[in-house]
Amino acid sequence: MALLRRPLLLLLIVTHQFLQFRIAFGSVNDKGQKQEEFYEELLLKPLPDRKLLTHFHFQSSAPPSTSNGRHHHLFPKAVSQLVLKFQVKEMELSFTQGRWNYESWGGFDPIPSSNAKPPGVELWAVFDSPQHLIDALWKNLTHTLSGLFCASINFLESSTTYSAPEWSFPSASGKLRYGTLPREAVCTENLTPWLKLLPCRDKAGISMLLDRPSIYRGFYHSQRLHLTSTGSGCEGMNPGIILEQTLTVVLQPDSHRASLAHASEKHIQPSWSLSSIFGKQISGRCVLAETSNVYFLLDRSLVAELEHIHKENEKSEENVLISEKLWTNPSFELSAKPDRIFIEESSLLSKNASVLYKFEIEKYSESEPFDLGLFWKTPVVWLCQQAPLHASRFLMGSGNERGAIAISLKSTQLSDGFMGSNSNDERCELRVDVFQVVPWYVKVYFHSLQVFVDQQPKAVSDIIEKIHVSPSKDKVSPGVMELVLTLPCSVSSAVLTIEFDKGFLHIDEYPPDANQGFDIPSAIVSFPNFHARMVFLGNDSLNKSPLLSKFQERSPVMSYTEVLLVPLTTPDFSMPYNVITITCTVFALYFGSLLNALRRRVAEEERFLKDKAAKKMGRIPLLLSKLSAKLRGRHLEGPQAPPASSSFINSKSALKVILIAGLAACWQYYFS
Repeated sequence: MALLRRPLLLLLIVTHQFLQFRIAFGSVNDKGQKQEEFYEELLLKPLPDRKLLTHFHFQSSAPPSTSNGRHHHLFPKAVSQLVLKFQVKEMELSFTQGRWNYESWGGFDPIPSSNAKPPGVELWAVFDSPQHLIDALWKNLTHTLSGLFCASINFLESSTTYSAPEWSFPSASGKLRYGTLPREAVCTENLTPWLKLLPCRDKAGISMLLDRPSIYRGFYHSQRLHLTSTGSGCEGMNPGIILEQTLTVVLQPDSHRASLAHASEKHIQPSWSLSSIFGKQISGRCVLAETSNVYFLLDRSLVAELEHIHKENEKSEENVLISEKLWTNPSFELSAKPDRIFIEESSLLSKNASVLYKFEIEKYSESEPFDLGLFWKTPVVWLCQQAPLHASRFLMGSGNERGAIAISLKSTQLSDGFMGSNSNDERCELRVDVFQVVPWYVKVYFHSLQVFVDQQPKAVSDIIEKIHVSPSKDKVSPGVMELVLTLPCSVSSAVLTIEFDKGFLHIDEYPPDANQGFDIPSAIVSFPNFHARMVFLGNDSLNKSPLLSKFQERSPVMSYTEVLLVPLTTPDFSMPYNVITITCTVFALYFGSLLNALRRRVAEEERFLKDKAAKKMGRIPLLLSKLSAKLRGRHLEGPQAPPASSSFINSKSALKVILIAGLAACWQYYFS
């Protein structure tokens, strides 16, 4: 019987382990629930100023479950615990180095509208909790993220660094908190924890291209983490979570044509490949990923320019960009054949359509790695699509007492197509939303707000449709200003100015580099009437791509202004050091000399010198000196100092004591 029970017990154990394995990896589905999924994608896009945009997109999703965030095989456990503990409904965290160049890299595409972030750290979160608990949850959340991403996000716990917008964010509803750290440095220590949230990290798949030296030598680098908590719909079920991780990098490819001196070839774009940019190739997809694709995008302006060049050279009306030999057209050549070609739907805002090439990574391996390359044949010059208005911000005034902040909105040359034929209509209006946070030590006078349209002063009530102001409180909370502007469609420029006074800080509140100045975070300027979206023609396979699905969303066009550097009145921190140094030096000289004079014993020093001289002479020289003294009839004297010298030393010491005492008395009298 024992022999029969042992195989049966072994069979039951193996069956149990097999069922657990199947359940963990999604093969068994209880109650028809969805399983955890992971997608990895990469978008490559040439830019007009001879640079290349690389946009990495990773998405992980966890369905609603009853496991309390303890059991995951793809989704990062740290993120699920963070959502459950702090009741986060939606959150976005970004680390950015550099500033997005809206004039050269565009401002109307989905990538700059969603992934172009201000320098430093930006964090906002929406909580699903009562109003009186949100501030406490925000502080705990900042500490958790600080430890998770090895950054100084915990500085946002102070009420002087974060704000509560009312309606500048779509999902605000009074439960949103927003904070920025413009001076936070971004380095590898922040990227490594970000990569640890991926199932394959940087060991397999598209993430293998994330070479640290290649990324951080770029002109712009922004890593972003956005998570959304979806409702479960059932009691006792934890909500589902969608985690979106993006990394946007603008790089300068090494041009093989830089040495060419021909004037006709000075506008030829640099040729590049994945191995030349990142120093690595893609040797296959991540085995845990549902899809692993690389996309190469030609935007509308570039497609129009390529078609124009082809028509001039070939005198043909054929669209070579959608021909069978797309990767070997007369303007450029791709080193790999695309698996699919997608054409953007024609929109009312533009007559041209973007072209998207899709490369599937699952058919590549270590023996045959994927190394996409682009080789230009003819010079091409184009401009990226701009937002309706270009926003910039600067300071006015001089001195360390008063100043003014100005936000300038200038019409772009490409905005005529955006406005349509109704731009000359008097009823045509352009809505602009402005959100600005000002630190408490910059005391803004909101009643001094002035508006200038086309260099002409206008009444504030005529331009500003809606305004929300939260004045700052000293050492308690920053100032918040939310504006809704209604400008005529034919506007060429608009300027908003507001005056402020510079406050004084306590000596303990100054940073170590106080002489550099103090930062005012970037202002957010958005255009709700314009949406940056790209809809491509294709079958249902596009819906399986999170990146292309993100492009189809109607996200408003948004841009960030510059970070302002305000010089405040700063004390001379070297003066305390100098005073302490001089005082300590004087006291050291005084007490040192006084103690030396009081503690010195002259007789002991004379005996010490006599014994030391006797030891040096020896017996034979001492006997010879005694014999010579007897022959001469003189008494032998030891090697001791004469009495006159000792009295001189005593008088000298007394003079030192008197002099030091006099200096000390004068010093005390002078400062009292």
